Amino acid sequence: MTVTTGDLTQTLLDTSVWSDVMLADAGIPVYDAPFVTVGGGLGSLTMADTLRIAGVPTSSIAVLTDLDHPMHTYMYLARNSQIPDHERLRSDSASVLDNIWGWPSYALREAFTAKSFTGWFAPLLQVATEPVLTDYYTPRIGDVGRSVDRETGRINWASMVHKGQVRVVRRRYGGGYFALHTPPEGTSPTRRVAFRTSNVHIAVGYPGLKFLPDLQEYRQKHQDYGRVVNAYEPHDHVYEDLVRRPAVVVVRGAGIVSSRVLQRLIEDIENRGARTTILHLFRTYTDGTHGPSIFMRRRGHGGFAYQGFNWPKGAWGGQLRYRLENLEGKDRTDLLKVMGGANTPERKLWQEQLKRARANGWYHAYNGEVEDVVPGPDRKIVTHLRAKDGSMVDVAADYIVDATGLEGNLREHRLLADLLDHAGAGTNPLGRLDVEPYFEIRGTANEPGRMYASGSITLGGYYAGVDSFLGLQFAALQIADDLASRGFCSRIGVGRSLSQWWRWVRRRSPQ
Repeated sequence: MTVTTGDLTQTLLDTSVWSDVMLADAGIPVYDAPFVTVGGGLGSLTMADTLRIAGVPTSSIAVLTDLDHPMHTYMYLARNSQIPDHERLRSDSASVLDNIWGWPSYALREAFTAKSFTGWFAPLLQVATEPVLTDYYTPRIGDVGRSVDRETGRINWASMVHKGQVRVVRRRYGGGYFALHTPPEGTSPTRRVAFRTSNVHIAVGYPGLKFLPDLQEYRQKHQDYGRVVNAYEPHDHVYEDLVRRPAVVVVRGAGIVSSRVLQRLIEDIENRGARTTILHLFRTYTDGTHGPSIFMRRRGHGGFAYQGFNWPKGAWGGQLRYRLENLEGKDRTDLLKVMGGANTPERKLWQEQLKRARANGWYHAYNGEVEDVVPGPDRKIVTHLRAKDGSMVDVAADYIVDATGLEGNLREHRLLADLLDHAGAGTNPLGRLDVEPYFEIRGTANEPGRMYASGSITLGGYYAGVDSFLGLQFAALQIADDLASRGFCSRIGVGRSLSQWWRWVRRRSPQ
């Protein structure tokens, strides 16, 4: 099917507030949906799930997405960062993605489905003794995926999904918004369709991959995208080549992704016969307990800062959460920086692996600032490193793995850039979307319409753990409460919560 009608015009592109007539003149059909969530990943799933529990029918919710499944992007990133189905995530037992009540927890479910006494007893013992006698319990990614599959079926997710891409959300004359949607080729008689709505939820995940500037420059200048890789992009060819021949790999970063990469490299050495030398570059080398006060200290050694989760537990529902909610501007940013930063769990498996790798000479750590990365002799990649004592060190390797993080600039995402340019959205001191405590995007209200956001694009607001299972659920509950105060849905009080939990137990659709 060749589509020649119903496309964006220059007038629409240049206009921040659209009218129904403007869309009709452009030949773009308009569909009504009281609530639209854009993204279709885990942020959209938790939002739709919460609204269904709050009594909103599927006919009132439109999920605009190009994903085949809510876990699609998450699983893609997890696979690339070396987390197969049997490995565990960095989330606690009660942060149950498919269940806003948190019970039964992931640990209980794992125990219930175990086929041996050890399998039944181990997760319960771990939860009871964490983190003093054991590591924090965390769920297996495969178990999380299966539970999400069940919940998408229970809430009839498929009936709410409209496949395609959204690059533009504009305010509407008369109130509300238009979300311009591009369906898959061949599925619509027009190139675009518009969803007219009173409430928009933006949950598009990470704006893009974050590459260290020196590595980005090297890749672009030398067109070397196979040997200098990001840990979140497909790079299995690196590990397979390292198994075939002796080689040197540089790992950059000190967070959980670098821990995952190191685990894969060491397991290949020990289990597959790889003859790899691992050179780990730290910009900030942590070798002791650190923090601003006795009440905010964090363990560290061997270059790593250690913390069970990406934020202290008090940031999700304790005193740190309440403290953050009452701070503004620089004070809030300063607290977020103290609580966050690069850190990784102090898991016994990883500690034992690194201990063996150091003892056998497979692993070497460097501390300093990278000045540049250049091609070297024998097809090596040379990193010029200024050590902390001021001396220069040349680090030559066959591969470099950038494991420093995911966050990109908001403007790397076309929809987010459009919100900044045309919808009235602004940024907070961390460069993410500026949101209210109930996750409305400041500056975007168009009475009676509201625009909300959740996930990593809101980091820097009044809640720290936005990029987590519990953080996505917390945002969805805050948004649902705000919508309930405006009469859009029922408030999830004690009675509704109990009745809906009982329906969840029986795998009945929400009412």
